[in-house]
Amino acid sequence: MRTLYREYISAILLILGISVCIGFILANVVYVVFTKDEMTQQNLEVAQEVVYVLEKMHADDHFIDRFLESVGQLGYQIYFVDGSGHGVTFGQPFEQQQLPAGTVDRVLQGGSYMGKEGLWDQFWMMGHFANDIKNTIGLPLLIDQAPFALFLKPDSEILFSDIHMMLAGFIAAVAFVSVLGVIIMTKRLIHPISELSEATKAITNDDFTYNLKINRQDELGQLADNFLQMQQQLLHNDVARKSFINNVSHDFQSPLMNIQGYAELLLSPDLEEKDRLQYAGIVNDEARRLSNLTKQLLLITSLDQSGYPVKKSLVRLDVQIKESIRKHQWSLQDQNLSISYKLEEIVYVSDRELLAIVWDNLLTNAIKYNQPSGHIFIACRADRDKVIITFQDTGIGMSEESISQVFERFYRADTTRKKDGTGLGVSIVKEIITLLNGTITLESEPGKGTTFTVMLPREGNDE
Repeated sequence: MRTLYREYISAILLILGISVCIGFILANVVYVVFTKDEMTQQNLEVAQEVVYVLEKMHADDHFIDRFLESVGQLGYQIYFVDGSGHGVTFGQPFEQQQLPAGTVDRVLQGGSYMGKEGLWDQFWMMGHFANDIKNTIGLPLLIDQAPFALFLKPDSEILFSDIHMMLAGFIAAVAFVSVLGVIIMTKRLIHPISELSEATKAITNDDFTYNLKINRQDELGQLADNFLQMQQQLLHNDVARKSFINNVSHDFQSPLMNIQGYAELLLSPDLEEKDRLQYAGIVNDEARRLSNLTKQLLLITSLDQSGYPVKKSLVRLDVQIKESIRKHQWSLQDQNLSISYKLEEIVYVSDRELLAIVWDNLLTNAIKYNQPSGHIFIACRADRDKVIITFQDTGIGMSEESISQVFERFYRADTTRKKDGTGLGVSIVKEIITLLNGTITLESEPGKGTTFTVMLPREGNDE
């Protein structure tokens, strides 16, 4: 299997190789365009000076040989040819001693030879440093009216001096350290990715407690932090899902068992009419409770969908809240509760059905958890950029712990009243208000009551 570690190392080495090739090509281009002619001119000047001295000396052959030997010792390679074509080498010998055909004759006849002149021979600069007689500069000269040819070039060993060896060693050391550094850094880079891969496998197996140890200040560290946040959210969702299933199962099981039990009692032939009516009423209440739970579950499931359609229309908030109060008039009278309100005339553009659910659930909650002979106050007013609706009751109130959990599904502040509701009402209100880009807050004090405050954005809703 191809691993990211191997691919990264291969990519870095490939980049280094390509860089070396491109650098080598550019160096050759610079050599051809700028350096080669300059170096050729320098060698030509030295060769001309040697020719000038030889032509002016009028010395014998022995003296010429000694002079050329001294020039060779100064760091030059010389090939000296007489008129008959016989040549002698001074200085370090050439590894390649074959000049192009006709070169010697051309120089003896007064021509000149300027080293490698072919296109490819010029392009590859390493050929310039080769110990090849073709790299020489050839000039004619006359000594006592006799023609000679002088071929001269700098000694290759001088070109590759100690400083060049040091430079080569430096480049080799840099290359080695670079490759070693790339390998170490690659391993350091790949390790957190491997950790994240193992953590992902753990989450796939429903293990949300994998200990991810990545402490970095770069993008991988940020990715690890985001992964940990996702892991914690998934853990929370998993706990909530299991709790949700457990609560739904229990809330369905309880009314179903009551319906089943009282239905069996209703089948008794000796049952009195009074008991029959009582049992039938209980079955009816439990069926209504079960139906209400099913509707709320369907609603909250729909609200969980990201693309829930909001059907906007003109809504008179004050009128809609009054309609909700009228629907609950019987419950208010049954529990001897008084209600008052101060509702401004507000026309609002939003989803009529969703808003009606909000008012019904908040009013139901205020009735359910109120004190005997208690009071409910509802207010609706328009502010500069928002509409504020409050539901205030004089009920049993909530503790700080209950306030922090009241918007969770199936949570009931008063477990003794579990039979009266599903624990989804306030959670549904929260979902709807969030969907409508609003906010909901609450203030509560045990024994003194609770106030829910809904704030809806007013932008685009003025009529």
